[in-house]
Amino acid sequence: MSEYKIAALGDRDSVLGFRTLGLDVFPAEDLEEARTTLRRLAKENYAIIYLTEGYAKDMGPEIARYKDALTPAVILIPGREGSLGIGMNAVKTAVERAVGADIL
Repeated sequence: MSEYKIAALGDRDSVLGFRTLGLDVFPAEDLEEARTTLRRLAKENYAIIYLTEGYAKDMGPEIARYKDALTPAVILIPGREGSLGIGMNAVKTAVERAVGADIL
C-alpha cells in the first residue's frame, strides 16, 4: 500500500514555510514551471496539492482537469500578495453545488 503525499506549489516566498509542516514544497519560478509541476505531481502520489492563487488565476484549464478526480485535490491558497478571492469563490461554488443554495 502506498502512502499519499501533500505538496505546496507556488512562488518561493509563499510556499517555503510549508516545509516546516512536513509538506513537499515546489517553488515555481514562472507560470509555465507551475503548470509543468502540477501535471507531474498529479501523476505522482500526491493526494493534496496546495496551489497559490497567483499562479492558479492563469491555470484554469489545468486545475479544471482535476476538479472531479478523486486525487489530487487542488486547493487554492493565498500567496505572498494576499488573497485574490479565487479560493473562496471555488469553495462557495462547491458548497452551492453540494447543497443547492448559497449558504456562505
